[in-house]
Amino acid sequence: MKEQQVLAMLRPKGGETEKITINLGPIDLGQIDLLVEEGFYSNRTDLIRTAIRNQLAIHAQVVQESVVRRALVLGLQHFSKTDLEAIRAANEQLDVQVLGLASIAADVSPELARATINSIVVLGAFHATPAVKAALADRIG
Repeated sequence: MKEQQVLAMLRPKGGETEKITINLGPIDLGQIDLLVEEGFYSNRTDLIRTAIRNQLAIHAQVVQESVVRRALVLGLQHFSKTDLEAIRAANEQLDVQVLGLASIAADVSPELARATINSIVVLGAFHATPAVKAALADRIG
């Protein structure tokens, strides 16, 4: 399967997106509005999303090589309470490295998270309860 098809499959659908904020100068913003008015894009977000995807496609090879070199999990990695209890029972700790979305279940206690997660690096989004995020703050890089 081609890299672009793989990356497209890993893109979040519908409500599974993260909001970002950017600052643009009035000339750039005006040019975007002009392209929207001329019908090239349905709205500002459509243009910006398209521009980002085009840049990611241009750099797809570099991204893929970096994922392999850095041993990153590409896509979604979720940790349930059961997963982390099994890690603790095996007396092991995780070094989590994700490009995409890493999530820890809402029923995971801060103590269980600290006992089982040695380090966490997420390029993308990290979802966990505020208490778990606070407990892992010194391990998030």
